[in-house]
Amino acid sequence: MDGLISLAAVPASVLSSIETAKLRKLSSANFRPNQRRARRMNDPHYDVIVIGTGPGGEGAAMKAAKEGQSVAVIEKHHLVGGGCTHWGTIPSKALRHAINRMLEFNTSATFRSALGHALKLSYPELLRSAESVIARQTAMRRDFYERNRVTLYHGHAKFLDAHTLEVRAGNQGEPAVLAADGFVIASGSHPFRPRDIDFNHPRIFDSDTILSMSTTPRSILIYGAGVIGCEYASIFRNMGCKVDLVDTRSQLLSFLDDEISHALSYHLRDQGVMIRHNEEYESVEGLPDGMFMHFKSGKKIKADALLWANGRTGNTANMGLEELGITPNNRGQIKIDDNYRTALPHIYAVGDVVGYPSLASAAYDQGRFAATHLVQGSCDHHLVDYIPTGIYTSPEISSIGRTERELTEARIPYEVGHAYFKSLARAQITGRTVGILKLLFHRDTLEILGIHCFGDQAAEIVHIGQAIMAQQGEANNIQYFVNTTFNYPTMAEAYRVAALNGLNRLA
Repeated sequence: MDGLISLAAVPASVLSSIETAKLRKLSSANFRPNQRRARRMNDPHYDVIVIGTGPGGEGAAMKAAKEGQSVAVIEKHHLVGGGCTHWGTIPSKALRHAINRMLEFNTSATFRSALGHALKLSYPELLRSAESVIARQTAMRRDFYERNRVTLYHGHAKFLDAHTLEVRAGNQGEPAVLAADGFVIASGSHPFRPRDIDFNHPRIFDSDTILSMSTTPRSILIYGAGVIGCEYASIFRNMGCKVDLVDTRSQLLSFLDDEISHALSYHLRDQGVMIRHNEEYESVEGLPDGMFMHFKSGKKIKADALLWANGRTGNTANMGLEELGITPNNRGQIKIDDNYRTALPHIYAVGDVVGYPSLASAAYDQGRFAATHLVQGSCDHHLVDYIPTGIYTSPEISSIGRTERELTEARIPYEVGHAYFKSLARAQITGRTVGILKLLFHRDTLEILGIHCFGDQAAEIVHIGQAIMAQQGEANNIQYFVNTTFNYPTMAEAYRVAALNGLNRLA
């Protein structure tokens, strides 16, 4: 058996006859006798090992445990939750919430009059609002693993062979050696760092390290105008910082509907953000009191701090994947099939490490679906065709379905319905009147084709329309919003207003 993967260790439900042949071929091709590590009798053995405890890893581990499997999870950080909990979604959204509350206080004449001056909190003080949220999220997720009898290991995971890996926790003693029948890689991603930029400089940050900044900058240059860059542009501008947002492309978030993208650009500029399109950096110069960025166009910008927000890379380095025949691409991402299987059919991958859609919500579902397929050999559930986007700028953005550009290119006859927040009683009450709900629907069948929302609570509002879009046949019809009674005053009423607006265009 030296030089071969033991097929007996893989559940029959996981391998079809075709997959078995494929695995034998991969095994003989990729493992020479001196590469195969003899398994020790006392190595812990599990049905499933999950690498990573972010949304994808949690979804996979919980599903496998509920299916009666013995499960272990490996987390390189000293706390569970992954990047989503500790460096990404949770802390940045908690920071945004704290800043918005401060802004709301300062724009209220009543509150300012009562205090006698504007409320001014530093960046570190505002960040502390996220600490309690992170602590609660971490405790809750650790409890999930304990209650479901999932064994937790801390350290870096590296495959020794197709069924064995080691977990090394820094330089602390001997690594743990674990074996399993199946694996789910949910190791996440980290910010892409060009080699010519000194990220050890105290004024140069990426989207992970920006959350450890100990001062409040007067000015900040954000390189990269994707979702993360636009969100932080809103955050820092609402703190009163001078913000330069550098976009390597000609339009912000071009995957959005053009009207929504243009609205975002307008309101960021209206708030005071300087947006610079079609620019590429030449070099970055660190200074004692800030930094200079030199551009290929000849421009140069000085700021107190630089936030590099231009791309992410999958966490696949030093995992021993290449020796197994699993070769990540140049962005560290793993290729998978429709069932989340890698080149070896008993090793699955989900979440940011596989690329699109790189959303926490989608990653959790991917983990559940991958674990179902691993355990049962099949899975009837897949990600929905249209996944809602949630972009937490100020105002926030959410959309689902197709854009006007896509429908026009596909020559699908459609019509548009608008509801402007400034006309809604609830928005007038809250003072959040900037925004729009936009419905795209088929002129003939009245099927809803796309929903695009820009404004306060957009990420919540979009789910009402999503539920109707998910219906089959005649149930997916814009008339639903006309014939349904909504609470008044609510933001949900925007659907009735937009539907009537669109239907009136058909006359």
